[in-house]
Order: sequence, then C-alpha cells, then structure tokens
Amino acid sequence: MAKDEHWIGIDLGGTWVRVAVSDKSGHFIAKTSEKVDKSSAKAISDQMIRLSRFLCSKHDLGIKSLNGVGVAATGPLIQKEGILLHPTAMPFDCVPITQPISEELGIPSCLINDAAGAALGEKMFGAAKGLDNYAYVTISTGIGCGAIVNGTLLLGKDGNAHEVGHIVIDYEGRLKCGCGKRGHWEAYCSGSNIPNFIRMRLKDMPQKKVRESLLLRKAGGDLSRLSTIDLFAAAGKADYISKRLVEEIGLLNAIGFANVINAYDPSLITVGGTVTLKNTAMILNPIRRQVKCFALNRIPKIKVTRLGDDVGLYGAIAAALTYIS
Repeated sequence: MAKDEHWIGIDLGGTWVRVAVSDKSGHFIAKTSEKVDKSSAKAISDQMIRLSRFLCSKHDLGIKSLNGVGVAATGPLIQKEGILLHPTAMPFDCVPITQPISEELGIPSCLINDAAGAALGEKMFGAAKGLDNYAYVTISTGIGCGAIVNGTLLLGKDGNAHEVGHIVIDYEGRLKCGCGKRGHWEAYCSGSNIPNFIRMRLKDMPQKKVRESLLLRKAGGDLSRLSTIDLFAAAGKADYISKRLVEEIGLLNAIGFANVINAYDPSLITVGGTVTLKNTAMILNPIRRQVKCFALNRIPKIKVTRLGDDVGLYGAIAAALTYIS
C-alpha cells in the first residue's frame, strides 16, 4: 500500500475516543472506540497510541508506512504545541497529544479542536463541499462549533476561535459550566449538564405535575438520578413535564444557534453530537422554529450531519490531510 494513501484519524471526546485508519478519500479501512481513560493525562495519549497500533496490526498495516495522525479533540487547546490546556471534560491542567504520539509511532501528528475538525471534515467529505461559508455545531457531552468563513477555517491564536459552547446565554449565571464559569450555553444544554438544568427547573414547576411525571418515575423519585437519556425518553412518550423541559432547552439552543448565525453568517449549519443524533427531531425542530426570533442575519439551512457519529473521525482525517504535508 502506497505511503501517501493512508492516515490515522483520532476523535477524542469528553466520553469516547474513536480511532480509524483511512485512505485520503475518507474511506475507513478500520475503526474502533473505547471510553476515554482519564486515570492520568499520560493515559490518554497512551490509549490513543495503543488503539492505533491495534488497528494497524489487525489489518496488517505498518504504522511507519502511514503518512501521519490527525487528532480532533475536545478543547481548549494550544494547537501549535499539540496540547490540551485545562480541557473542560478532563480533570487535568495539561494533556500532551502530538509529541507522545509522534515519538511512539514514529510518524507526524497534528491536533485540531474536534468541532473545527468536523467543519473541515464536512467541507472535505460531507454536506459542505463547495461552500465557502459554513458552520458545524455539536451538541454532545459538551457543545462546540467549527466555522468556515469566506473559504477559511477560523482557528484563532491557539485554535479555539469557535468555543461557542461558552458563550453566555444567562447573565444571571444560575448554572456553572464544566469550565468553572457561569451562564454558558454548555452549562444548560450539553449532555453532561442537562441534568443540572432539569433539577433547577423542576423546582419552579407545579410540584404535583412533577411528582406525577414519567421523568421522575424513571429516576425512582430521586432528583440526583435524573439523566439526559431519561428526559428525551420521557418527552418521546408525551410526558408533560419532559416535553416542557425539552422545549425550554430548544429555546436556549435557538439562542445559541442565533449567535452562530450572527457571528459567522453561514449558508449552512450541520449539527452532530450524541444528544443531537439520538434525538434529532426534539433537538432540531425547536431550533428551526425559534432561531428567527434571535438571529439578525438571514437564516441558513440547519440539518443533521450526514457523517453521523463518524464526523469527528472525518475531521481528524481532514486535519491530517490539511496540516501534514
């Protein structure tokens, strides 16, 4: 197999790490995934290295015959240094990425924010082909965005120009974000923080309806056991309280999307992430219905990514193809 045809792509999220071997056309030869090993900062790069070696060994590929490794990771990060810096989904001050990967595997590597990488992946392999103004939004463990404006992927000085999950949607700051700040979009609408929003709002709702709700029954009456999965499952069964909460989350998401539209003026927004992909109609319909109430710019098409769960992997491969010569 020719050296210029195969790459490793790694999608490092807040919960899962996914690894794939791909050719330059975005065809995956093999892929695998595991929950992120957060036992130490070093364990994270060790895990990515081990999974890369496993895939190459399983499919009889020599790692050193490959062109390189692209890593699309949850941020914040310092792209040029190849490190995550105080990542919101990991309990470490610094997580080295590119140096240990390159040293251990003997091939070049690069790092990009996962949502920015996904935007690059959509541009190269997905729905944004041929578009000069485009944005990708992920609603998953966290909330992120990647934006291409006038044909250029926006990065910023450290590679964090698109951290829209940390825009403020509540100036009262009632909920604390994983980053430690208050009032951020991610603190209210991300998969990891929706349970906090539920608990906050249930206190203000008619308590008789709360006690009777399917949502509370699913949690065994224990507010500490409420989950994002339970919320959408109960809303899907027409539970009054759950449907109301989903609509409120949809309103907050519409404000977040309006900020993306006002900032980047895209002609298309694709949406991914576990929360979106598992609850597409309940996430997208409220956004499409209400975003016009908050956006100044003309509303673009808003649709789910056709790259599905693999959008981060496509982003990692696209980053490798773009930044490793």
